[in-house]
Amino acid sequence: MTTTGETVSRVPERTVGTGPWWWPRWRSLVLDAALATVSALECAAEGATFAHGNGLAVPLGVVLGLLVGATLLLRRRWPIAVVLIALAVTPAQMGVVLGLVSLYTLAASDVPRRIIVSLVAMTVGGTLIVSFVEMNRNLVHRGYTSPLWAFAIAVLVAVGLTAPPVLLGLYVGARRRLVETLRERADDLERELSLLAEKAGERAERARIEERTRIAREMHDVVAHRVSLMVVHASALRTVVREDPDRAIGSAELLGDMGRQALNELRQMLGVLRTGTPAPAAAPAPDVAPAAALVPRGEAGPQAVREEGDGPCLAQLGVLVEQSRAAGMVVSLSEEGDRRPLAAPVERTAYRVVQEALTNVHKHAVGAKTLVRVAYRSQEVAVLVENGPPDGQPSAGLPSGGNGLVGMKERVAALGGGFVAGPNRAGGFRVSAVIPAGGVR
Repeated sequence: MTTTGETVSRVPERTVGTGPWWWPRWRSLVLDAALATVSALECAAEGATFAHGNGLAVPLGVVLGLLVGATLLLRRRWPIAVVLIALAVTPAQMGVVLGLVSLYTLAASDVPRRIIVSLVAMTVGGTLIVSFVEMNRNLVHRGYTSPLWAFAIAVLVAVGLTAPPVLLGLYVGARRRLVETLRERADDLERELSLLAEKAGERAERARIEERTRIAREMHDVVAHRVSLMVVHASALRTVVREDPDRAIGSAELLGDMGRQALNELRQMLGVLRTGTPAPAAAPAPDVAPAAALVPRGEAGPQAVREEGDGPCLAQLGVLVEQSRAAGMVVSLSEEGDRRPLAAPVERTAYRVVQEALTNVHKHAVGAKTLVRVAYRSQEVAVLVENGPPDGQPSAGLPSGGNGLVGMKERVAALGGGFVAGPNRAGGFRVSAVIPAGGVR
């Protein structure tokens, strides 16, 4: 029912009537025509006998019998009318085939049960009376005077001509209704399966879209920050290469280290995309001491923590801040509350929010003073990155796709947190996120 990338709904349609008028099929018409022919011939013969015995014109009895027997063609359309006609000609002792088939059709139809019971009772009563009168007359003609034998034979005849077709019709009607119910249930089940297949296709498409979005967000987080710092360092390198060769060499080494780190992170991510499983830690290049970038060689900076396993964590914010300071940003980091281990998605999301916010400062507010604040609370962790207005330094010309804030908001919302970003009163920009400590997995 489903094909690649799309779902096709196929619910089998019930076969509609293909016969003329009220017949569902042509073979039903043929059957009714055959039964009507037999009934017409039988009624014509019995009508001739009745007319001859009662002093009527025989042709009139034959014509009447043909018309009465031919009404069997109407049994599917008007079953009640056919039964009433068969009941009406009972005194003439004609229409045995007509009565049997009409009673069967009535019992098998969807006519209300009270009407069926009433017509069957009338038929039994009429047959019983006619049979009793005829049997009693025959017995009297043969010399028997007790009417009990006549009544017993009449009862047997009435029940024998009425009960079998009625019981068979009730059974066939019940079976037909059961088959219709089962067919309807099968159709409903087919429709439900089709809807489930469509929903499964929609869920698969949403999953693909979400996965593409997640990959794009990860690529942005991995590349944007390091490449932005590399561009800033490259711009600073041009100004110091002649005045301070040692600082220039340190900046060049830092550029190489950052490039290797970015390539290593990209290699790990591509490995995950190819295999579908986390890529092994392939001896990534250790984060360098970013404070050594623009200071004379030989002076050591803080040692960074390698990103591995579940990704970056809040313990690495110091390294992130030092990298921004090394690029010329005036940034301070403060922590409130007791630092404690949090769920890996929470740590990674909070780190990425700070990383993207600092990247935006490098892009749009060169030289602005920036504050990074992390607050550890009992049920949540809050991060704040706020910068003042730019100090007028020329922009580094870094491109911006406008996806950074969207990605941060999506990350925080996925964990059930809140995210706010916008200008502040001082003319700068403020990014704030509050994330539940346990995270939403």
